[in-house]
Amino acid sequence: MKDHSNTGWIFVLPAALLLGLVGVIPLVTVINYSFFEIFILDQRFWVGTEWYGDIIRSGRFWSSFGRSALFSALVLCIQIPLGIAIALCIPRNQFWVGLALAGIALPLLVPWNMIPSLWLSLLNPGTGILGRIMADYGWTTDWKLSAVQTWAVLLAMDTWHWTSLVVILCYSALTTIPSAYYQAANIDGAGPWQVFRHIQLPKLQHVLLMAVLLRFMDSFMIYTEAFPINAGGPDGATMFLAVDLGEDIKAFNYGPSAARSVLYFLIVLTVAWVFMKRQNQIDAPETREGH
Repeated sequence: MKDHSNTGWIFVLPAALLLGLVGVIPLVTVINYSFFEIFILDQRFWVGTEWYGDIIRSGRFWSSFGRSALFSALVLCIQIPLGIAIALCIPRNQFWVGLALAGIALPLLVPWNMIPSLWLSLLNPGTGILGRIMADYGWTTDWKLSAVQTWAVLLAMDTWHWTSLVVILCYSALTTIPSAYYQAANIDGAGPWQVFRHIQLPKLQHVLLMAVLLRFMDSFMIYTEAFPINAGGPDGATMFLAVDLGEDIKAFNYGPSAARSVLYFLIVLTVAWVFMKRQNQIDAPETREGH
């Protein structure tokens, strides 16, 4: 007999209240601010959807959107294949696997606000290890004046920081594959690509969707790591959406910055919804097979 009591909500209620406190209330407040011209918080004038219209029609918004989308696409194209490759190289059932995973996860432990300082010190041509080594390969001391080099630094920094997450997620999925699958593939004479395509990749689908979603959401709204590197330069080449929003906030443009925040939230929410639909499509055949 099924238990239809709702006592489970007693345990969920504290988390729901905390989520409402730190998530829903600030979101509603920002949405409210986006409809006003705000000189000071106690002096507001209703402007309706004026800020939204101005942002959507501005080339500044679409340029920032394009840079953020390109950065996220490059991040995914680099980190997802690299994370899978590293995870496949880690053997199972070895005594040093734990140490290897701990070493791989070390970049995740570095505080976000320390990462730009760390990389800037490494790239210092006078004292940094990378700066001295890369100078021999044509890396200029005034790399901040080059859009290509600034993008290369941001991509390298983000890859160093976050590829570990993809590796850990992929390795956790690979460890769930029974050894019998590999034995059968070996008997059938399957090569490494056939094993990956028909045995490993199906097991990776769920975690890869999660990894892609997490990496997209974080890279699309990158600010803490990007702004200290070159403050959106050179000539706005790294003026991503979040960096652009930060400039509005610093200028005390509360109404427009609130509208920007809502638009960015809707973009990320739409992408999350698309991923959820895709996840449901993957789960549907497995559910039918289970019945």
